[in-house]
Amino acid sequence: MSHTSDPIRILTVDDHPLLRDGIAAMVNNEADMRVVAEASNGREAMERFREHRPDITLMDIRMPDMDGIETLAGILRQYPEARIIVLTTYSGDALILRALKAGAQGYLLKGLLRKELLDTIRSVHAGRKRISPEVAQQVANHAVDSLLTLREIDVLQLIAEGNANKVVADRLAISEDTVKAHVRNILGKLGANDRTHAVTIAVKRGIINL
Repeated sequence: MSHTSDPIRILTVDDHPLLRDGIAAMVNNEADMRVVAEASNGREAMERFREHRPDITLMDIRMPDMDGIETLAGILRQYPEARIIVLTTYSGDALILRALKAGAQGYLLKGLLRKELLDTIRSVHAGRKRISPEVAQQVANHAVDSLLTLREIDVLQLIAEGNANKVVADRLAISEDTVKAHVRNILGKLGANDRTHAVTIAVKRGIINL
């Protein structure tokens, strides 16, 4: 990019000030980009976006208040032209797919920021989608898996919170036998040995949150 053209204007959204500082130091060192605003949670991100209309938004997924996927979906509803790159420590395939379905144009693991952030910003600004190879590998690994239904995810979330079948049945207004059938399906789809194993796999893949 020619350094005489306007720099790429960037909004960083992350609840860790140190990470925001690190990104700002990297970005502001480049002639063709600069950080114009920062936010520490989803609501703040929506306000900063409205104020600054950045070219690129760098969005953390796990934040208090509103998570990054809700926030990016909210921004894109109002500003469909927004270009948002998700930054996260989580490489779970379900989380990646949620972010991409919500409209993220890039998905980058925080451990790779030093190596890949600047190129990712330039690629997405130029209109390309950019997913780091490690992330693409996660999605590919599970591409042929049967996806859990929304009801199965509800059941698993309640199990993860320590509820017995009877409580899960009451909460979802279904029978205990139906809960047991859902659990059997969940174990089969996730290749899990038992309920605890299923919860561990689902958290790692970003299917449920703990």
